[in-house]
Amino acid sequence: MTENYLLQDFKKTIDNLDEVLNMKEENIVRDAAMKRFDLCFDTAWKLVKNLAKKEGIECYSPRQCFKVGFQLKLLGHDSEWVDMLEDRNLSAHLYKEEEAIKIYTRLPEYLKSFKKLLIEAEK
Repeated sequence: MTENYLLQDFKKTIDNLDEVLNMKEENIVRDAAMKRFDLCFDTAWKLVKNLAKKEGIECYSPRQCFKVGFQLKLLGHDSEWVDMLEDRNLSAHLYKEEEAIKIYTRLPEYLKSFKKLLIEAEK
């Protein structure tokens, strides 16, 4: 994947997440938001991986890439990205409604972090 392709995909996933978070919360909207968060997260770490590679740094997992992204000043608040990683793992591997509701309430903050990464990636 080229950086431009990843950047365009990342913009689209951000727009999609933003769209669903502006809808009235219902079960189906929450489920859609969770899926869109998963896609946004996956695209984010792959974008960081690509940007790190341009700097001569290899990373192979979301956790490792987020640490590198923090070092490269692509990401803010390292702990927030770790929390996001944990929420991504929860949302992708099991479904408990009470956990989904908790994660859903954090999505607007995660969206802000994604948007900040996009700004840095476009520099």
